[in-house]
Amino acid sequence: LIIYIEEAHASDGWAFKNNVNIRTHRNLQDRLRAARLLLDRSPQCPVVVDTMENQSSQRYAALPERLYVLWEGRILYKGKSGPWNYHPEEVRAVLEKLHIESGKIPQC
Repeated sequence: LIIYIEEAHASDGWAFKNNVNIRTHRNLQDRLRAARLLLDRSPQCPVVVDTMENQSSQRYAALPERLYVLWEGRILYKGKSGPWNYHPEEVRAVLEKLHIESGKIPQC
């Protein structure tokens, strides 16, 4: 599951050059429009949008990005803050171990 949070590098804020042109979200419709740009890239898992109060981002310390593995209401893996300090291969290892131990195949 991808939770689309507030834009870390909004074009009207602290922007990177040659990045997607997304302005700071002023309302939920702005955030939904920005999330559709992500959906256009056909991610392999569901995409949801955080509230304008940034509840998910605050609860999971997600800004600018972070990887988690949650299983049956528990956090099994909490990665370091990204994008430079996270490691998708660690997520894969946790998911593979979970699959072996539980016999269940976790979804994306």
